[in-house]
Amino acid sequence: MEFLVTMIVNFLATDMGAAIGAGLAALTGLGAGIGMGIATGKAVEATARQPEAVGKIRTMLLLGLAFAETTAIYGLLISILLIFM
Repeated sequence: MEFLVTMIVNFLATDMGAAIGAGLAALTGLGAGIGMGIATGKAVEATARQPEAVGKIRTMLLLGLAFAETTAIYGLLISILLIFM
């Protein structure tokens, strides 16, 4: 078991391991994009059902989109750090 952990750590310390890690970190943008699309679709549905609640729906949507975009930016930051460090 220790040998396997040592092999994984040595692999991640190489440039190829950093590139793979950067690619995986960049995939957070994919998840954030899917989540934002689903949230926007649900907000449109909610607005269609209750037009009088547009203000509250919009506020909650923008707050949720901000959190989702933050995770995407963190993934981008980590991938850039892995590539250039």
